[in-house]
Amino acid sequence: MNFPAIILTHITKYRVLLKMMTVLILFVPVLANTQPFDVEKLAVEWKLEQNNYQGREEFEAAFVFHNKSNRLFPAGGWRLYFSYPRTVLSVTDQQVIFKNVNGEFCVLYPATGFTSIKPGDKGIVKYIAKGKSFSYTDAPSGLYLVWDHTPEQAIPIQHYTINAVPQKEAMLLKKSPALQYEINKRIQAAQTDSLPLFIPTPVKVIAGNGVFNLNRETVIVFDSLFINEAKIAQTDIGLVLGSLPVFSNRKNNAISFKKVTGLSKEAFRISILPERINIEASYPAGAFYAFQSIKQLFPVNVWSTPANSLELKAVTIEDAPRFSYRSLMLDVARNFQTKAEVLKVIDLLALYKINTLHFHLTDDEGWRLEIPTLPELTTVGANRGHTTHEKNRILPAYGSGAIAGNKPGSGYYSKPDFIEILKYASARHIQVIPELETPGHARAAIKAMNARYERLSREGKQQEAVKYLLQDTADQSVYRSVQGYHDNVMNVALPSVYNFIEELVDQVLAMYTEANAPLSTIHLGGDEVPAGVWQRSPAALALMKQDLNVKTTDDFWYYYLSKVNDILQSKKLYLSGWEEVAMRKTKLDGKQLYIPNPDFVNKGFHAYVWNNVWGWGMEDLAYRLANAGYKVVLSPVTNFYFDLAYEKDADEPGLYWGGYLNEEKPFYFNPFDYYKTAKETPDGKKVDTKIFDKKERLTDYGRSNIVGLQAQVWSEKISSPAALEYMLLPKLIGFAERAWAPDPLWSIVSDSLTQQQLYEKAWSLFVNKMATSELPRLEYFAGGFQYRIPPPGVSVQQGMLMANSYYPAFKIHYTTDGSEPSVKSSVYEAPILIKATIKLAVFNGAGRKSRTIVVQQP
Repeated sequence: MNFPAIILTHITKYRVLLKMMTVLILFVPVLANTQPFDVEKLAVEWKLEQNNYQGREEFEAAFVFHNKSNRLFPAGGWRLYFSYPRTVLSVTDQQVIFKNVNGEFCVLYPATGFTSIKPGDKGIVKYIAKGKSFSYTDAPSGLYLVWDHTPEQAIPIQHYTINAVPQKEAMLLKKSPALQYEINKRIQAAQTDSLPLFIPTPVKVIAGNGVFNLNRETVIVFDSLFINEAKIAQTDIGLVLGSLPVFSNRKNNAISFKKVTGLSKEAFRISILPERINIEASYPAGAFYAFQSIKQLFPVNVWSTPANSLELKAVTIEDAPRFSYRSLMLDVARNFQTKAEVLKVIDLLALYKINTLHFHLTDDEGWRLEIPTLPELTTVGANRGHTTHEKNRILPAYGSGAIAGNKPGSGYYSKPDFIEILKYASARHIQVIPELETPGHARAAIKAMNARYERLSREGKQQEAVKYLLQDTADQSVYRSVQGYHDNVMNVALPSVYNFIEELVDQVLAMYTEANAPLSTIHLGGDEVPAGVWQRSPAALALMKQDLNVKTTDDFWYYYLSKVNDILQSKKLYLSGWEEVAMRKTKLDGKQLYIPNPDFVNKGFHAYVWNNVWGWGMEDLAYRLANAGYKVVLSPVTNFYFDLAYEKDADEPGLYWGGYLNEEKPFYFNPFDYYKTAKETPDGKKVDTKIFDKKERLTDYGRSNIVGLQAQVWSEKISSPAALEYMLLPKLIGFAERAWAPDPLWSIVSDSLTQQQLYEKAWSLFVNKMATSELPRLEYFAGGFQYRIPPPGVSVQQGMLMANSYYPAFKIHYTTDGSEPSVKSSVYEAPILIKATIKLAVFNGAGRKSRTIVVQQP
C-alpha cells in the first residue's frame, strides 16, 4: 500500500516515539538503582591496628566503611575529606588514594581496585603511617563526603566511631591504675586548719583573733583613686549576699579601700578585724588584688547559694608578686571561643592574680578579629568549611568539618565584642596583648587578602587591590611548614605586607583607645617560618638587587624585623614575638646554629621562649637570650603548655609531642634554675641530667631580664568551652602559685634530701587546698568551670582491690554489677574482695565524676 509522503512522515515519527518510550520503560529500574547513595546510611569506623609496625617507627590503622543502606556504596565517584595529624606512608591494599591537601587536611578517594560495598557489608582500607598513635586525639576527625558530580556540596559523616585501643595494645596505651595508685599515695590528707589560706601564697600572713561578719548591712568606703575597685567589690559581694552593699563613710562594719604611699604597683596590705576590713594600696591594681584575696575567704558554697552573712577570719596580709608579668596565652585562632567564654576566663585570671591575657587571634586556620577596613579578614579568614577555591572561606582544619559558619571552626569577635573584652579585662587589671601572626602562620590572612585582591580587580581598582596583597603572585618557592602548609608565609619583600601590618596596628590601636585600655606592645608571632620561602620569588630577587643588606633569603628575616619594629616604634609600641625574633642563623665548623641576634638586643624586643624540651638540644635557649640582654618571657613546653595531655592514656585528650603535662608540673617549675626541676623526657623517661653539663646557666644579669612567666593553651584539639576548661584547670592554679608567690623554701635549699622532703610536704598541702576550697569554688564561680577530675588509683593485691583519689576530699564510688558508677553507688571506704567486674570513679562534691576505671576478676 502506498501512503502519501506526509502520512509516511507521521508514521515514522510515531515509530521513533514508540521506541523511545520502550527504552524509557526498560530504563526505569536502572534509574531507580542509580539514585544517590544516602550518606546518612554510611557509618565509618577508624581503627588503630598496631604500633611499631614491622618493628619500625610506624603504625598500621584502618578505615572501615559500614554500608547500612539497601543500596550499593559505589566503587567510585566520591571523595572522603578529613583532618589528620599524621603522615600516611602507604595504603597497604591499594584500593584508595590518600593525599594531603594542605596542612593536616586530607582526602581519600577510590582507586581502580576499590570495589563497591554491598548493603549490610563493610569495606576496609588499611594504611601505614609515620610515628605512633597513642590516643583518641590522634584519630582522623571532621569527616565528610563529596560526590564528584557535585564538588561544592559536602555531606558530613554523622556516624563515626574511633577504636584507638586494640586489646593487644591496651597495656601500652592506657595508664596503669596501679601507677596512679602510687602517685596518689604521695598525697596525704591534711586538716583544714593546717592548709594555706590563700592561693597564690602571700608574702606574709599573720592570724588574728575573732571574725568579721560580712552581711547585708556592710558598707564600702573608698578613696577616689579606687572607685573602680570598690564597684567591682560591690558587685562581687552582691553575688554572694544577694544584695549590693552601699557606699558610705561609716567606719564600722565596713570594707575600706585606702590609698597609702610606698607600695609597688600590685602590692597591698589587708587587715581583717572584727569591726572592719582595711585594704591599703598605693595603686588601683594592688587594691584590686587585695579584694581577690578576701574573696578566697568566702565559703565556697556561696557562689552557688547566696548567704545572708559570711564570717571571715581575722588576719593580716602583706603581699606583692614575684613577677610583674603573669600571663595566659589563649589560642582562639585554631578553634574559636565565644566572647562569653573569654570573659569567664578573664574572671578566672583575676581571681588568681594573673595580669595578662595574651590573645592569639590569628593563625593559618582562622582570623578572629574584625578589622573594619579589611572585611575579608573575617568574611573569608574567620570562616572554615568545604571549598574547592577558598574565595569565600578557607579549608576546614582540626576536625571543623564541612559546614561553613559553624563554631568552633568559624567565628570572630566584632569590633564592639573586642572593645567589650578590653574594657572588662582592663577593669580587672588584666592587659590584653593581641597576637597577630606574621610572617608565617598567616594562611588565613593571605587567603583573605587574595579574596580582597580579586574583588577589587573585578571592580577595576587595581592600585587599591594590590595595596595589602601578602603574596607574590609569581612566586614559585617550594616549602612546607611545621604544620604541613605550603602557602602560609607572607612575602616580606612586598611593600604591601608592611602596608597591611601598619593598617592592622592602626586599627587595633584605635580599638584600644576607644576602650580606654592600655597597649604597650603587639605580639607579631614570628615563629616557624620554614626553609625554602622566598627563594623563587621575583619580588624577593628584585629586592636583593636593590638592598645591599639583603644578600641571601635568610637576610629577609632581619629585613622584616627591622621594618615591623620601625612601624611599632612609630606608634610608641615595642615588638613582642616568639623566640625566633631574638635569634640569628650562623655557622660553626660548617654546621648551622642559632645565636642571640646582636642586631636587635637593644631594640626592646620581648622574646617568648617555649623551646626547652629536655633532650632536644635547646634547653638553655631562654637563659642564653636573657644573658645576651633580651627581655624574656619564660613560656616552656615542659611545664606551661596546658594543651598537652595530662598523662599517657588513650582516653586523655590533648597532644603529647612535647611530653605530658599534669597538674603538678606547673607547680614545681623553678624559673631561675629549671634544670633542677627537669624530670622526664617527652616519652616519659627519666631525664639524664648530664645533658645540662654544657648548657648555659642564668647569670645575675640574665635574671634581671626574665620579665615573667606565661602559660599557653593552644587549641588544635580544643573544640568547646568545656574542653578548654578541662585542659586549663587545675593546671592554671599551680602556674598562678609559681608566678606570684615568693621563692618556696624547697627551691632554694641545697641538700637534695631536705629539698625533696620540703617539696613533698608543700605539694601535699597544695593539693589538699585545691581539693577543699579551690576546686569546689570553681565548680560554681563565674558560672562554673569543667575542671579535670583524675580517675582513681587502683591496686590489686591477693584478690583485694584498694583504691585512692588524687584529691583526698573527693569520694570514690563503685559498682559490681557492670553499671556505670554514680553518686548513688557504693562509696569506697575499705579494700574490696574482687568477685566480679568492678567499676570505679572519683566524684567531686557537686556530683561530677572522673572517667571510669574498670577492674575485672582475674
